[in-house]
Parts: sequence; structure tokens; C-alpha cells
Amino acid sequence: MKQWPLPLMGLLIAAGLTAAPPDKSTLSTPDLTPIAPQVPAADRHQPNRVFLERADVLKVDPDEPNVQILVGGVTFRRGDMFMYCDSARFYTDPSLPADSMEAFGNIRMEQGDTLFLYGDEMEYSGMEQRATVYGIDRDVRLINRDVTLTSPVIHYAMGINLGYYDQGGTLTDPQNTLSSLEGEYAPPTKEANFYGRVRLTGISDKGDTINVRTDTLLYNTDTRIAELPVFSRIIGQKGDIITSNGLFNTAANTTTLLDRSLVHTTDGHTLTGDSIVFDRTTGIGEAFGSMVLTDSARSVRLEGDYGYFNQQIDSAYATGRARAMEYSKPDTLYLHGREIRTFLTPDSLRLMVANPEVRFWRIDLQGVCDSMTFVQQDSTLYMNGDPIVWNENRQIFGNVIQVHLNDSTVDRVELPDFAFVAEEIEDEFYNQMSGKTMIADFEDGDIKRLQLNGSVQAIMLPEENDSTYNKIVSLESSYLDAYFANRDIERAHMWPETTGTVTPIYLARRSQLYLPKFRWETEIRPNGPDDIFPRTNPATQIISTTEEEIQPEKDEETTESD
Repeated sequence: MKQWPLPLMGLLIAAGLTAAPPDKSTLSTPDLTPIAPQVPAADRHQPNRVFLERADVLKVDPDEPNVQILVGGVTFRRGDMFMYCDSARFYTDPSLPADSMEAFGNIRMEQGDTLFLYGDEMEYSGMEQRATVYGIDRDVRLINRDVTLTSPVIHYAMGINLGYYDQGGTLTDPQNTLSSLEGEYAPPTKEANFYGRVRLTGISDKGDTINVRTDTLLYNTDTRIAELPVFSRIIGQKGDIITSNGLFNTAANTTTLLDRSLVHTTDGHTLTGDSIVFDRTTGIGEAFGSMVLTDSARSVRLEGDYGYFNQQIDSAYATGRARAMEYSKPDTLYLHGREIRTFLTPDSLRLMVANPEVRFWRIDLQGVCDSMTFVQQDSTLYMNGDPIVWNENRQIFGNVIQVHLNDSTVDRVELPDFAFVAEEIEDEFYNQMSGKTMIADFEDGDIKRLQLNGSVQAIMLPEENDSTYNKIVSLESSYLDAYFANRDIERAHMWPETTGTVTPIYLARRSQLYLPKFRWETEIRPNGPDDIFPRTNPATQIISTTEEEIQPEKDEETTESD
């Protein structure tokens, strides 16, 4: 956007403008002898001079030979501008490069059939090439086709074709009305500038109300585009816009906003960014650069390098270091995906979908996967594509993971298609369980019950009374139901048949420490709200086993468990 120049009116006012109407008493000269007006024929086309075209009566005072007093049907011309009045004092000094006048009664200025200026009294300064028109009975009107400028006093700079006011005024066109303490309008360019307590009101071509409040506004009456270079508020039926650098197309009801402008809707959304394009009629907005979209009604914040928002269908999109924050619960959920979408389903479920490279962090739960759907109504995470979740020293993975959250902590984790849970005891030693399906229930962030169904396998390291670990228990069954207390297994039941082995740790081979599909991927675990973004060449620590390593030991002690 261009730099805002010093108002032309300010320069003109500084040049010596006064807003006092001319003294009408100077026309009272009863002792003067009227003479017939004589209109000279020569040199009547000098562009910057004013010429008398006609008058009913002309009077001359011998003491003021350079002053003509004109009465009745007075007409002046300056170039192609004609000036009409009932009476006037016309100052003509051959030694000066320009003429001046004072005019009274039914002031009318015309330029072609497109520009008209109406008032009650007028002063014209030939040196400054400026006419000042005063309204005594009503405001002065400057009319240019379908644009009208009104004010108690209007100045018209003929040299640059600029009308302006400094005592409060209004500009109207077929769509909008603009008012301010000071204003200027240039008929040739259709540019209008307004300063001080600026108000713009109107109805857009799409039927929406327009209401702008600011202290400086630049406007074009042809395009109906308003430039807002200072703090401004656009007020509408569906929300407000706050900007200090923006363009408002009042005809199309669209805005282009810069410098971290803010769009605020009545339904609780706010949108900001380095630049924003927003359609006030459709409620569709695009934000570029450090976009932030907040839904205060649902306690969701969406960030990204680029964002899209559709107010009508209540949907949003973010990409480029996209991050979503869900803060309806005491602990905020921070979520990243290369793309994040939020929308309403036909049955009014509020969904947040992220993919790919999904990473999330909450103080009691962290996870990664390829795609994730968050249902806000019941606070459930649906994870797909190699999902892994961590809770304290536990890691859970499978083909699909469903995480149910309550007000403050994890409530339940379900794995309907393969499940593997590992709990770190100390370096390279882990309690492990796997099965076809799993349900884990939590209470106050701690696991309370674990149910595994189908092809259940387990490796456990029971803690001895002296808080040491000296044996490895390997178990297999069809079903497992375990209860926990103080984060340790309190009791467990496996059925219908259970086989297993107990091996002293000092005799166990490395392959006996892990179930076949075990892996421990702590290096990709998000460590905080800002660690959810993709890492550059992340180092992944994977501990696994191969078929060749898994060999039975001759020294094993075989046992059965119920």
C-alpha cells in the first residue's frame, strides 16, 4: 500500500485560509453611479484569470478604481468553470497576476455538466486559485455526477481540482455515506480522503450493512474501495474487523488486511495473520503467515503458515507448521499434522482431522501416527497409521488406537486390531503384553485395569521384596485381565489355558527379554508443546528381536498360571 501523504487541505489551510464569509456591507454604495457593464473582447482565454461575463449593473468607486461592484445576474468564468451569483465585488488590479472577488446570494459554480458547487456566499483568491463557499441557510454542496460533498464551508482549489472542508462534512455516493471532521475530494480522480472521527456507513451490493470507524480513510467513489491506514474497526452483522492497514471493497464486501489484522465473528471465532483476505458476505477468510484461528466457543486454537476459514459451514484448515490446541479441559492438548481440518459432520459432530506426520502432546499423554481424528464432543482420539501412545513409562502401539480423555486425564485406551503395551522397568528391561485386542482403563492418570483378548503373550519382571528384579516370567494364553495398584499389577487372570516359563535374569538370553513384535521408540516421543513438529532426521531408538534369536533355554523352569 502507498504511503499516506500530508492532506492537501492542510497545506492549503496553512497557506492562509480563513473561513469567515465576506462582508456583504461593502456592496452598500448608494452614492456610486451605475454604468453599463462592458465585457472586454481581448485576452479572455488566460487559464488562471477570472473574467466577468455579464451583470445587470456595474458600479465603480473612484476611490477604488480596481474594484467593480456587480449586481443582478452576475456571471464569471475561469477557464471552463462558470460562477454565478446575485451580486459581487470584483477586484481587478492590472499589476497583479490574478483577480479576486467576493460573491453573495445563490452561489453556483459549474464545470461542464458534471461538477456543481452551491452555496450562499463565496470568496475567491486569484493568487491562491481557491474558492471558499459558505452556507448561511444550509450546507454547501459540491456535486460531481452521483457524488455529493456537503459541509458548512467548502474550499475548492481550482488549480488542482480539489474540494475540501475543515469544519466537518459528509460525502455520499449511491452506496455509502462518509463523514469526518476534515475531508477532501478530487473530481478528476474520484479520490476522497477523510481525517478525524471518520465514519463510513452504507449497504453493500450483496445487501450487507457497512459500518467503519477510524481516524483516517482514503476512498475512491468509482471503485468504492476504502483504504484504512490507521487503526480502524469494520462493524458488521456477523462480526467485526480490526485493522491498521487494510483495503475494504465496500461494493463486493471483501477485505484485504495486513499487519496482523483481526477478524472477529459473532459466533466466537477470531482470525489473524500477517495478511488476510476475508469475504464478509460468505464468511470465508484466508490468512497467510503466522495464521491463528481461535474458536472460543469450543476452546480450540488453530495455527499455521496458511489457514482457511468458512464461517457459514463452520470449517477451518491449517497447514505449514500447523498446530491445534484443544483447551476445553484443564490440560491442553497440542496437536500437529502437516494438514489439520476442523468441521461439522451432518449429524453435528465436531471433528478435528490431522494428517500426515501427526504428533501430539498432553501432560499425561503423548502420541504419534499417520492420521488422527479427534471428536470433541466425547474427547476421543482415533489414531491410524502406525499409531503409538505414551503414558508415563508405558508405550502402547497397534494398528488402530482409540484414546478416550476425561476432564483431566486419560480415561480409556482401546486397540481393536492388535495391541502391544510395554512398561519400562529399567534400561533394556520391560514388562510387555500383546494380543489381538486391548482395553486399558485409567484412573487419575494411572492404569487400573488391562484386558487383552486373543493370542495373549506377556513378559513380566516381578519386583521382589527388596525392590530388585531377578527373574523373567513369560506367559501365553487366550485372554488376560489384569488389575493394577500403585502402577504395579495387583492381580491377573489368564484363561482358559496358560503356559509359561520362569527364567532367572542372569540366565536369560537377550531374545528372551522381548516379545516378537516389541519395539521401544522413546526417541520419537514428543517432549512438550513445541516438540510436536517434525524433527530433522529424527534418531529413532528401536529395540527389536529376530526369529533366529528366539531359542528355548534348557535351564528354564516351566510353570502354569491361572
